[in-house]
Amino acid sequence: MPELPEVEIARRLIADQALHRRIVDVDDSDSYVVRPHSPGELRNALTGRDLIAAHRRGKTIWLETSGTGGPAAPGGPELGVHLGMSGRIVVAGPDGSVTEGGDPRYGNRPDRAQWRRFTITFADGGSLVLLDPRRLGRVRLSPDIAALGPDAGHVTPAEFRALVTKGTIAVKARLLDQSKIAGIGNLLADEILWQAKVSPLARTGSLSAAQVNRLYRALRSVLESATAQGGAHTGRMIAARHPGGTCPRDGAPMVHGTVGGRSTWWCSREQALRESQPNPV
Repeated sequence: MPELPEVEIARRLIADQALHRRIVDVDDSDSYVVRPHSPGELRNALTGRDLIAAHRRGKTIWLETSGTGGPAAPGGPELGVHLGMSGRIVVAGPDGSVTEGGDPRYGNRPDRAQWRRFTITFADGGSLVLLDPRRLGRVRLSPDIAALGPDAGHVTPAEFRALVTKGTIAVKARLLDQSKIAGIGNLLADEILWQAKVSPLARTGSLSAAQVNRLYRALRSVLESATAQGGAHTGRMIAARHPGGTCPRDGAPMVHGTVGGRSTWWCSREQALRESQPNPV
């Protein structure tokens, strides 16, 4: 599914190509994707406005909109966009050019009309579309981001230490908790833990200062690399997440288990659980 890097790529696409274009129509007829709004509610709220800024925290994008009464008019509602498990943002320019950002698994598949869950049409003839084969994305007005923790791309070392070391939960489960640190998904968590040489099963409260420092450095490195290369699937150990896979660093067998309810892979040697870090119950 789209994780922070893919969502940031989608946000940048909107910021670069969809802002300051007058909205003349909105297709919000998919009542599941726009819940709790009724079909037509987003169209009425957005028509006649421009998107004027694109923001992101974790996996949630929200867009500021302009007023409708000239430059001095108050701004309009914020529009929240979540890509769900398979969503992509597709922006068409006035010249018909098309650029996409989001889930990389669907980037090379043909566009199907039934995957177009939400569409904004601009006065210049272009559009912004949420393309979502699995129909798990969300679009809503005034999204609530208060429940999200600090963005993984901006969390400070002190914030990270405080959030990661509390309690006795498995460290991978903590990394996946969006209310603590927003934006890390399953692939990113495995890659971060592998680069830091920390077991995904280690209890948060048992982590040493050195381990926490390695985790933070790995977080920064992994996010920078994944965003530059197109997504979380580009991590160095991702190709080894399969039966018979071996660690790209030392050749040891990869181990598979379920941590925090998610399928997890780690190096049997370099990420072995220390006796001082028992398996969380």
